[in-house]
Amino acid sequence: MTANLTVLAVDDEAPALDELAYLLGDHPDIGTVYTAGDATSALRELNQHDIDAVFLDINMPGLSGIELAGVLRNFASRPAVVFVTAHDDKAVAAFDVGALDYLLKPIRQNRLDEAVRRVVLARANEPEPANGADAVTDTTDSDSDVIPAELGGITHLVPRDSIGWVEAEGDYARLHSATGSHLVRIPLSVLETRWRDRGFQRIHRSYLVSLRLVTGLRTADGAMLVRLRPNGDSPAVELPVSRRQARELRDRLVRDPMRNLKPGGTDD
Repeated sequence: MTANLTVLAVDDEAPALDELAYLLGDHPDIGTVYTAGDATSALRELNQHDIDAVFLDINMPGLSGIELAGVLRNFASRPAVVFVTAHDDKAVAAFDVGALDYLLKPIRQNRLDEAVRRVVLARANEPEPANGADAVTDTTDSDSDVIPAELGGITHLVPRDSIGWVEAEGDYARLHSATGSHLVRIPLSVLETRWRDRGFQRIHRSYLVSLRLVTGLRTADGAMLVRLRPNGDSPAVELPVSRRQARELRDRLVRDPMRNLKPGGTDD
């Protein structure tokens, strides 16, 4: 059974817009494709039609794609947003405004199929408002924070709660999660700021750890080490703690002694 989605393609470059519209129109789950060359035209189309998903370029004159997606968050019935761009350095900003997927140009058919599949699932699982049009869903809850990581041409969405520790690699960060490691183009300092209030602690200039996985501290040769329990496919590990971070780490562990008993913090 076809999903028969109605979608809007937005790109300020006519050849790219034509190609995107053609690929979307050729997909079996998409019934109608509208097009727009800028954010103003896109908003006009969105006000005139019931759009299920917007496939959106990022760099456009006037409102950028990121800014337009931010506007869409205020819609009572918000369409799914899929970014289609030649730039790989805007993924974090894209997912911060609630993007469902992030496709890199030139568009590969398997990635487009995956993006459409996510739109179909999102539409199917969308809850009915509890009180009609007045019901509002908070889409900014950082409990659902995910990090997009490209691997083998596929964008993997890595949930924050699956990550045990993060390692700095220059301007990149390596996420050590329950399903393996993922290299992403995000400075460790950004993740530190973003996740500090969600149970993560900077312990060293090169490491950020999830406090719920900490099982102990020890000193070896005058240096402090923190031990993290196994996390899914990731084994137990010991990481160095800098003197600068040692006191704050101890203080947070003492203030939250029940952290390992919270949901998601058991060894199961």
